[in-house]
Amino acid sequence: MRHLYGVVLAVVLAAAVFFAASWGYLRLLRLPGGVLPAGGGSLIHNHAVLEGFGVLLAVGLLAGLLMAIPWVSPLASGLPGLVLLAWSGVYLFSVKNAVRFIPLKTHEYGAGFEALLFDGVLAAVGMAMIIPLFVPSRWRGRVPAAPPAAGPFGASLTEGYQEFTAPAETVTDTSLLADWAQTRPQAQIDPGPPPPGPQSQAPWGPAEYS
Repeated sequence: MRHLYGVVLAVVLAAAVFFAASWGYLRLLRLPGGVLPAGGGSLIHNHAVLEGFGVLLAVGLLAGLLMAIPWVSPLASGLPGLVLLAWSGVYLFSVKNAVRFIPLKTHEYGAGFEALLFDGVLAAVGMAMIIPLFVPSRWRGRVPAAPPAAGPFGASLTEGYQEFTAPAETVTDTSLLADWAQTRPQAQIDPGPPPPGPQSQAPWGPAEYS
């Protein structure tokens, strides 16, 4: 499924290169030739240059992200790169055929793509875009982390450890201290003098010591 998404992203990147990058590159080529642009001064106020650079930077950022993000399929940047390299190869062997295959040549997109082909930009960009195809880790999907081992009662060891190390709840029973005032020492009662008359004695006599 990841590589299927990569094919869809490859179509998006190819369209961005043909329409956006070609248009932006053509805007830069319209600068006057033979002399320095802006007379050697600043191009900050030249809207054509700013638009062309902005579009080229956006396409370059998109291609760079598809090449650098590990979980993106290498087909996302590899397939458009192979097409650009193949087109450059056809251009080397037959310029006529290479130009004949360019669609929309009467529009700015086709004219800009033709300029990219003639200047060798497509070959350089295509060579960089196929690099993820040769990285083995990009073809393998992300391996999900293994779940924690289960304990003898079905609970994971991590959960058991958390239960074992969880602090016990402190139970405070305030009912024993609610009547603390009742535990104060009570006043002692004086029994008074013994009543008159014979005192009761024990049935046995006093102990005799030898």
